[in-house]
Amino acid sequence: MTDERPIVRMPAACPASAVEGVGAADLCEIQHGLLEAIDHLVIATDVTGTILYLNTAARRHLGYGWEELIGRATPEVIHDHDEIAAHAATLTRLLGETVAPGFGVFVALAARGRPETRDWTCVRKDGSRFPVRLTVSALRNSGGACVGYVGVARDITETRRVEQELRIAATAFESQAAILITDAEQRILRVNAAFTGLTGYSAEEVVGRPPSILKSGHHDAAFYRQMWYALRLRGHWQGEIWNRRKNGEVFPEWLTITAVTDDGGAITHYVSTFSDISDLKSAESEIHHLAFYDPLTGMPNRRLLLNRLEQARAASNRSGRYGALLLVDLDHFKVLNDTLGHDRGDHLLGAVARRLRSAIREGDTAARPGGDEFVVMLEDLATDAAAAAVAAETVAEKIRTALADPYDLEGVQNYFNSASIGVSLFRGHDKSGDVLLKQADIALYKAKDAGRNTIRFFDAAMQTALEARAELEAGLRQGLQRGEFEVYLQPQVDPARRMVGAEALLRWNSRERGLVLPGEFIPLAEETGLIVPLGAWVIDRVCALLADWAHSSATRGLVVAVNVSARQFRQPAFVEEVAAALSRHGADPRRLKLELTESLLLDNVEVTVARMEALRALGVHFSLDDFGTGYASLAYLKRFPFEQLKVDQSFIRDLESDQDHAAIVHAIIDMGRTLRLQVVAEGVERSSQHQFLASHGCALFQGYLFGRPMSIGQFELWLASGPASNPPFPGTRERF
Repeated sequence: MTDERPIVRMPAACPASAVEGVGAADLCEIQHGLLEAIDHLVIATDVTGTILYLNTAARRHLGYGWEELIGRATPEVIHDHDEIAAHAATLTRLLGETVAPGFGVFVALAARGRPETRDWTCVRKDGSRFPVRLTVSALRNSGGACVGYVGVARDITETRRVEQELRIAATAFESQAAILITDAEQRILRVNAAFTGLTGYSAEEVVGRPPSILKSGHHDAAFYRQMWYALRLRGHWQGEIWNRRKNGEVFPEWLTITAVTDDGGAITHYVSTFSDISDLKSAESEIHHLAFYDPLTGMPNRRLLLNRLEQARAASNRSGRYGALLLVDLDHFKVLNDTLGHDRGDHLLGAVARRLRSAIREGDTAARPGGDEFVVMLEDLATDAAAAAVAAETVAEKIRTALADPYDLEGVQNYFNSASIGVSLFRGHDKSGDVLLKQADIALYKAKDAGRNTIRFFDAAMQTALEARAELEAGLRQGLQRGEFEVYLQPQVDPARRMVGAEALLRWNSRERGLVLPGEFIPLAEETGLIVPLGAWVIDRVCALLADWAHSSATRGLVVAVNVSARQFRQPAFVEEVAAALSRHGADPRRLKLELTESLLLDNVEVTVARMEALRALGVHFSLDDFGTGYASLAYLKRFPFEQLKVDQSFIRDLESDQDHAAIVHAIIDMGRTLRLQVVAEGVERSSQHQFLASHGCALFQGYLFGRPMSIGQFELWLASGPASNPPFPGTRERF
């Protein structure tokens, strides 16, 4: 940007008759100097809007140099085009004649007979924008003809900011909170509408008076001394205070007082804001109730129960008398929710709560920690453990009987629902609250195991069994991480005893426990969800084996069957995981067979079929395991893409001695033939069983008659030596 520029002689700016002693040219120079000195933006144009002159302030605000703007049209360079178009439309409506967007807007404004001042948006060279207040005037020659225009603008960015702050302050003052302003002598100067609405006093009634007119009398002089001490020390105070309305009503409020000081630090005013917290007080009471009581039944919740349990333990420690904790769980409550709906489930919980209260003594506690579980705490039973147990059992039996009576559940009459109860005794501080609840839960678990609708007490044997289960679960997790699991194989043969494949079985060689049989760890793996990673590992290991076997003519045509748990199959990514394992190892999908149980067919049928079809499309085969022990109907069976049925070994075991079992097996083989399904008999241990099955058309066989479960290495050696040399190995079948 350069400061060298021609001096523009604006028409009519320099009068013919100069000030005495000052020539016309000198006067023009003075005017030009004034224009350059002022902080307002000054821009002069000809009649077409072409810029002829802009002062230093204009160049500084806009960011342009002299040579960048001279000769250019102002609307195109420094104005917001949309804003000009909007003004053109407005002027067209006002004047009744068309005003063209562009410089015509400023011409129309200047032609209205007086300088026109309006707010506009200017655009800097860098594209940023700022507001200005612009006055446009016509420049005329001595004959009165318009020869150009001059615009004088002032940057109003700061003005806008101050106006906005004033609007915010005014809005804040008229907010929902009551505001009171006093002078340094605590005389009220101003209040807002919220103050009037909250206290009932109008501004005229309180201006000039002290805020003490609101005192309720609930606070003593010491309270106010402390308040004013804090106010003078820190410049503000806030807290809860009770004040009085004009009608005499006392109410709680949250008050904040702030001292306003001048530049010298002297207090000039006090600003007080306050709000009615009556609703908050009520809400606090409600929150307290929600924090300690169950909202559905109104009974103490777990938090309050533990608090009372601590008090009961302390009282027991002083008196030496036993107490008891009863954990009450409704049997089959989920069935009610699933069949009759959660509304009736809630109705039942409310009815149970009422019966529990009526079944216990005054001073005892009945609580609902959550779900369908309730806890009853009995105190002051007896100093002798046996007598205390008898007393606790008496109450528990009373509760069990009361809860077993029929219920009326909003239109469902005579609904029966029993409860199981676990009991744990305590005296003093011998057990923590958490331990007591844990022991009662163990006892409850045993009551459920005993058939439900019964009572069980906690004892050491229960604790030992639970700890053993926890150790086994931890061992399972460690075993999976350490690689302690191994795939075993059991042969499958055709009627001529030719090898056609094998079933993959899982063994756990634990460092600490040695060989753990599947019957011990598979149910726990199912319950804990560890069956999912275990099953995925087995499939991956079998895919690797199939890829390895593909290189040998002795094993290339064998099929390996893998049991898949329902929990594993229901994983959303199961299909992708199987496909990934096959692809990862390059295994032939046609050599992989997945065995599913009937229980899987009864839930989410459409999803199950879709996943099976997706795997079938890859080439994977399916077998229905343990057929005859579940509930799958023929109609269901036809919907699923199975190629095989495996007759459960319980039917094979008694085949020769039980005519009913023989008839069932015969019928299953015929049904399989009709449905074009191979029938596999598992658990074949005697030649007579094999002969019966083969004579009735059974396609495949598996059992100790043909080979026992072996490690992969043993299986391959067994194959190399010839299956016929492997002697029968009687015993029970083990499975994954």
